[in-house]
Amino acid sequence: MADPHAAFIRSNTAVEAAPLIPEIRLHLATEIVPIWRATEEELAEMGVPPPYWAFAWAGGQAVARYILDSPEIVAGRTVLDFASGSGLAAIAAAIAGAEKVIATDIDPYASAAIALNAALNGVSVDVATGDMIGNRGPWDVVLAGDICYERPLADRVTAWLRSLAADGVTVLLGDPGRTYLPKDGLDWVVRYAVKTTRELEDTDVRNAVVWRFRQS
Repeated sequence: MADPHAAFIRSNTAVEAAPLIPEIRLHLATEIVPIWRATEEELAEMGVPPPYWAFAWAGGQAVARYILDSPEIVAGRTVLDFASGSGLAAIAAAIAGAEKVIATDIDPYASAAIALNAALNGVSVDVATGDMIGNRGPWDVVLAGDICYERPLADRVTAWLRSLAADGVTVLLGDPGRTYLPKDGLDWVVRYAVKTTRELEDTDVRNAVVWRFRQS
């Protein structure tokens, strides 16, 4: 039986590359496909959660670009991409030579999108569902993008990421200036100007920074 989540994604997205990552193709919402124009209320009536997986958010693009440009960060290592969405950073890690990549998201549509996008790019990514926060895992590297837009989530996730970094895990966070980004315990790595759209953001370009959680 066909996966209804995958069927929905195929019917409501177009295959395109994110502006900062031309090497990777994704099933994305565009101005010409229905999901772009649908409101959250319309999607809720269909039983579909907000399609965060259908957009390549600036923070995730920054992490993916950094990984592709600095493959030694993940090469031969086990990588977790937290709140993976489209799977962009996870796919970048796989392309960059990670030994194993796990992408996690609580949205079943995101899980389906990750699997579709990984196959589209010819890489292997394991997909995990459920709430991963608090899990110690066998990871060498943890990636996260655009997670600091709501205080309760940001506080909970960043506390967990700090604890992983304290255990020696390399933790990278891509953030385009969200309100609840932590004020300390982060080291600046690199910044990218990411083209976006006013349908998603309040500007045409977001300056997204990749931060590393301090391990001390």
